[in-house]
Amino acid sequence: MLLTSIAAGVIGTIVGIGGALLVTPALTLIFGVDIHLAIGASIISIIATSSGGAASYVKDGVTNIRIGMFLEIGTTVGAITGAAIAAYINSDLLFGIFGTVLLLSVIPLFLRRHEEFPKNVQNDSWSRRLRLSSSYSDQSLKQVVSYNVTGTPIALIIMYGAGLLSGLLGIGSGAFKVLGMENFMHLPIKVSTTTSNFMIGVTAAASAGIYFVRGDVNPFIAAPVVLGILAGANIGTKILLRSRNSTIRITFMVVLVAISAEMIAKAFGVL
Repeated sequence: MLLTSIAAGVIGTIVGIGGALLVTPALTLIFGVDIHLAIGASIISIIATSSGGAASYVKDGVTNIRIGMFLEIGTTVGAITGAAIAAYINSDLLFGIFGTVLLLSVIPLFLRRHEEFPKNVQNDSWSRRLRLSSSYSDQSLKQVVSYNVTGTPIALIIMYGAGLLSGLLGIGSGAFKVLGMENFMHLPIKVSTTTSNFMIGVTAAASAGIYFVRGDVNPFIAAPVVLGILAGANIGTKILLRSRNSTIRITFMVVLVAISAEMIAKAFGVL
């Protein structure tokens, strides 16, 4: 369980999804853990991933904190809405819809798989007003990368949808966050994944207390998962900072296909 969590932490930190969507099926299918306890441990692991990865990314100046805090408005409101209406929604249907949407989202990523940085991006009025554009030092290219931000209002709506999904289905929505920043704000993929890592911990921390109260956090399960995820997150940060943007995008595409398959399988009752 510890070794599996380390692997999930490495992958989750690199692609900005937190690793929970990788840990939950592993706990249930490989180790026979009850689904409620698996979800509880996964929620705690998201906080560990975010804390372990975000600290390094913020220190290295890759995470855009201003974008993260602004988009958290949409994510938080969406999560509250999702939690409120979850009892009235057919979750199997939602898993199928969102799994299909994620799978189709691979297409534009595939077409830009060799792209290092977005080109010809101009700051929109929201970005200029909120001063969202920034720069970071790219270790793999050994240069300072400056970037602009566009599509800010659309990305905020996407983040509302990501939060809604998280509240409805009880899963992490890091993949949707990365897609929103990558496809609509046209951020460099490193900025998208690191900012997603920064954001998912805030969302998970808000709901973790509910799982504690329900008794869904078993320390004998959560402890090795959190320790493994935290160790993997530290490894993942070092890999990401030294990787090319195109490599990270291809890795994200592979993980996205796996997540899509998992969600569609849940829709048909396979998982």
